Amino acid sequence: MADPKDVEATKLLRREFNRRQVDLTLADLRVSHGVAYIRGTLRPMRGAEGDLHSTVEHICKALRARPEFRDIVVDATFRT
Repeated sequence: MADPKDVEATKLLRREFNRRQVDLTLADLRVSHGVAYIRGTLRPMRGAEGDLHSTVEHICKALRARPEFRDIVVDATFRT
């Protein structure tokens, strides 16, 4: 059974990516034992501005400062 802390951290992770207009339809975001895994393909949502790579770096930096996350692993392809 999934750890409730990891479930809540996964919801937080998805919320942060959606807030910054990153399309997650081809991505898999999960948190396991406090480590966030971002896999698949990331794309900007239609009409989103800015560089996708720098946006993801900004999200990861903000999440690393939170106590829910021990580490963040980004194994994703960026499409623009």
